Amino acid sequence: MTHRHPELAGLIAPGAVSWLDSALAEATAAAGRDDDNVAVPWELRFAAAGRHCGQDHADAVRTLLLQRAGAGAATLTRLYHRGTAAERRAVLLALPERVTGPGALPLVEDALRTNDTRLVAAAVGPYAAAHLDAHGWRHAVLKCLFTGVALDTVADLAVRAHGDAELARMLRDFAAERTAAGRPVPADLHRALELTGEES
Repeated sequence: MTHRHPELAGLIAPGAVSWLDSALAEATAAAGRDDDNVAVPWELRFAAAGRHCGQDHADAVRTLLLQRAGAGAATLTRLYHRGTAAERRAVLLALPERVTGPGALPLVEDALRTNDTRLVAAAVGPYAAAHLDAHGWRHAVLKCLFTGVALDTVADLAVRAHGDAELARMLRDFAAERTAAGRPVPADLHRALELTGEES
């Protein structure tokens, strides 16, 4: 019933509620299992969430499934690599709650190598802010500017950018390249440069 997942109450159809109840029961039954290569039934539900509950609610449904299953790094990695872009996005969004250490950084790094703005935006959340090293984080900021992802999506941008002279240099170089190519410089770049405290 919807009281088990009140955040979705009234948002998904009665048939979807029944489907979700069954999916959550399967995930709960598998809790604690985090095998590297063995898919379990609830993972099929993870893949089908958008079809049954609507794409607008798929992230919330997938997050619930991951919580109930107690999904760890191995399961998240499997779901990411076997999933569609929408499923990969859900995994990335779940990382801060599901993985405490840097073990899932390869997923973030993979997402940042794509030009899929949904994945790039999901990759620069709190997990990346906590675990990406300075070099990787700076390149993540540049990736956002390059792909048109708003820097508002970059978690802890002000904290990590403050006093970062190397980021400031990279931003200036990027702006110069854009100008030389006759392309506009993203407004976000100037804001990021101001945050470094190195704007001149």
